[in-house]
Amino acid sequence: MGLGLAVLSLSAAQALEFKKPEDAIKYRQSAFALMGAHFSNVGAVVKGDKAFNAQDVAGDIAVVASLAALPWKAFGPGTEGGKAKPEIWAEGDKVKAGIEKFQTAVVALNDAGKTGNLDAIKKAFGNTAQSCKGCHDNYRKK
Repeated sequence: MGLGLAVLSLSAAQALEFKKPEDAIKYRQSAFALMGAHFSNVGAVVKGDKAFNAQDVAGDIAVVASLAALPWKAFGPGTEGGKAKPEIWAEGDKVKAGIEKFQTAVVALNDAGKTGNLDAIKKAFGNTAQSCKGCHDNYRKK
């Protein structure tokens, strides 16, 4: 099994094929950018920089949740580059654990968003942000 696929434990049905490595890089960067934009909207509310509107926050969280599985599909063999450090292709078990932690945190955040309870959202947002930071610290170029 190719290193990238082994790292992320993707089945053939989950992996996407790209004609050029640059296409995979653009795909995952686009998915991360969209998640980041909606996550930042929630972050502004959590920090008190933006007024809390439960429906808007739940909508932003739902977008993050729907995108949470996408970027990993573009880390196959031969897709090295972009903002990703080479270690993401070499540290399979660690990367897989980080992805699972992130996805679990996003599910909890989405559940909290559905409640409309700002305190629950803040707690779940903090856990999700920590999972993002862990991966960024280890696998994203500064």
